Amino acid sequence: MAEVQGGGGEGGKKGGKVRSKKTSTRIDMTPMVDLAFLLLTFFVLTSTLSKPKTMEITLPEKPKEGDKQPEVNEKKVLTLVLGSNDKVYWYVGITEPEAKREDFSKNGIRKVLLEKKGEIRDMIVLIKAMDNSKYKNFVEILDEMSICNIQRYAIVDITPADKEIVKQAKL
Repeated sequence: MAEVQGGGGEGGKKGGKVRSKKTSTRIDMTPMVDLAFLLLTFFVLTSTLSKPKTMEITLPEKPKEGDKQPEVNEKKVLTLVLGSNDKVYWYVGITEPEAKREDFSKNGIRKVLLEKKGEIRDMIVLIKAMDNSKYKNFVEILDEMSICNIQRYAIVDITPADKEIVKQAKL
């Protein structure tokens, strides 16, 4: 802890001056360092590390053989095809659609989703990813669904017809 060391004046000798004793203090810092490391260890071990953020997706049950797929009015279907280079191709309907290209900006696909949500009542969005699209784009389109408050959407496999529609949109 702390100790006082005495030493100094030799005033008791013949002919010398009488001096007062000088005292020096020495503080042992070891217990304070120990306490600091104990506190540091305690707070590191009890703190919550950053938790990974996950997105919950409710997947439908796998259809049984012989189950009939529900029929949907094609005028209420908006199809989004995720392409390469952060592009999204979209079209309304199923037969003879004309695709348009957008990006992931607020004036891009978000604007389209909000406009179509206002125009088409009970709209269903089909999300299709091409082989050369990025996973980041898939997460971004799911975020756009949440931002635009679109509850009815489905993740669907891309068909050869969709690939042809995207090729025609690039021209």
